[in-house]
Amino acid sequence: MKKPKEIVADFFRNVRSGKDVDTASIYMHECVIAHQIQSENEYVIERSPQDYIEHVKEMQDIYGQFHLEIQELLEDGNKVYVRWKQTGTMSDRKEIIQIASAVYLVEDEKISEYWIQIDRKGLELQNN
Repeated sequence: MKKPKEIVADFFRNVRSGKDVDTASIYMHECVIAHQIQSENEYVIERSPQDYIEHVKEMQDIYGQFHLEIQELLEDGNKVYVRWKQTGTMSDRKEIIQIASAVYLVEDEKISEYWIQIDRKGLELQNN
């Protein structure tokens, strides 16, 4: 039986990194609740493994095959905190860096819910 920290780390190495997106259903329940913040506006969406695959592929269309580095990974019971740095290249060959963090809830050895924060202002400033 894998620990929640191992499940989330494997999810990042395989799915979130874009290296093996088709394995999303191994790590995610059929319906994952995603709490997101955009411009201080909190909202909730539901993501399926297939929806998440499409999300990662959209990022690859924008940033190419990006590099993902886990900077911190902490476990507290069945919750896992991850902070990561994603580096990609825009179509104009400009490097872009995204810093983000999330807390993942793991139930029955799969991700069931997460709370994510992304430095969108940093992305905006790099795109100018």
